[in-house]
Amino acid sequence: MKNKPKTFLLDVDGVLSDGSFIYTSKGKFGKLFGPDDNDALKILSKFIDIRFITSDYRGYSITKKRVAIDMKFKINLVKNKDRVNWIKKNFDLSRTIFMADGIFDWIVMRECLHSISCKDSNLLSKKYSSFTTSSSSGNRAVSEACIYILKKFFGKKSIEKLILTYLNEA
Repeated sequence: MKNKPKTFLLDVDGVLSDGSFIYTSKGKFGKLFGPDDNDALKILSKFIDIRFITSDYRGYSITKKRVAIDMKFKINLVKNKDRVNWIKKNFDLSRTIFMADGIFDWIVMRECLHSISCKDSNLLSKKYSSFTTSSSSGNRAVSEACIYILKKFFGKKSIEKLILTYLNEA
């Protein structure tokens, strides 16, 4: 392959989480994150830099707790209106895989090396995706994307063997 991917950039809400925002009369207090994604990302991180982006200012403390503190990945908070330019400035799109779901994300997806959306992503995101998961957001879609990337870009045919190796090193 001419350009091997260098970065896997993921949107948080609607990809890593199911996109739900849980509110009380006092405001946002929770998000739902699914199983397996963190483990799959840790395995994939041996091959590619993994980064996250969100535009959810009100829920950033929740997202930061899950992504930066619990999972130990870098995350950036960027307004939707600034997102496209920020991504172009900070990443080589010809070497970036972008996984996202929203109404604005197709603008970046069409310029990346590869793009991934979830089964329940916005129709425009799915239209411009190179691959759409069979899993819904927040329900192992990221895990599925990690396995797809390992096979497609890093020639890992035996995911089972890779997982066993990862467990033995942990």
